[in-house]
Amino acid sequence: MASTFALLITPVADFDIRDTYADTFSVIDASAPALSVGELSTQRGDGIFESIGVSGGHPQEVMPHLERLAHSARLCDLPLPNIEQWREAIAIAADACGEGEWVIKLILSRGIEHGPTPTAWVTAAPAGDFAAARRDGISVVTLDRGFDSGAPGRAPWLLLGAKTLSYAVNMAAIREAKRRGADDAVFVSSDGILLEAPTASLVIRVGDRFVTPRPGAGILHGTTQISVFSFLQAKGYEAVYETLPASALPRVDAAWLVSSVRLAAPIHTVDGTTLPMDSALTAELNAYLLSPRD
Repeated sequence: MASTFALLITPVADFDIRDTYADTFSVIDASAPALSVGELSTQRGDGIFESIGVSGGHPQEVMPHLERLAHSARLCDLPLPNIEQWREAIAIAADACGEGEWVIKLILSRGIEHGPTPTAWVTAAPAGDFAAARRDGISVVTLDRGFDSGAPGRAPWLLLGAKTLSYAVNMAAIREAKRRGADDAVFVSSDGILLEAPTASLVIRVGDRFVTPRPGAGILHGTTQISVFSFLQAKGYEAVYETLPASALPRVDAAWLVSSVRLAAPIHTVDGTTLPMDSALTAELNAYLLSPRD
């Protein structure tokens, strides 16, 4: 089996599950060139994406990811994805995944400049090894995101609530965190509000109460965070959304960065301040996040 699988999608508005495979999908060589030189929208980051974790061949949280893909499409004025067509493409990609953990990526760009249709594709590849981060935890630094918490409402064209292909700032933030001797970063608004990590949601614990920054203010609503809250609420914990000041983070009883592929990584240090870690709860969280979830 190839280590990476790739599938081009022919977007259609009236996809039916009975449509033939050849009419709507084409498997391509993931190691070979696949996009036209005219695919300027991808080069400019004018598109959206999702990353779906796969555990034991099961793609996790498919509908939440597709709903967020559609939300990003609306914000970016892209054609709304046909949910059933994308579900079928994800199923095909999942069938190509081997044992262990994989990641399926969904990409939708505006397509060839002045072209009639968007470009859409799905890839599947083995996930990285995040065992150490899940077990031993990570260190983070807080970084100014460069806008205040009211910016998304004042300037919707910044697309702060969309998961776009424009990830240069996110990657630069992670590099800056590493330059400062940390593993990752947590963004803070210029008026001192906690946001999210470059590629993950933030969940904090104060006593038996779990809180994540309220979606909005440039925060992407995390699919894994939603699953974490479901797990915690089922165990009888209070799990809520709140606007949180950055000053609260070093004083919490525990904190995690949660995402579809790394899953729950406990934070052991924030800006040089040591945080408590709940290893037992973290192990429970990750066992749950590795179990099949729709």
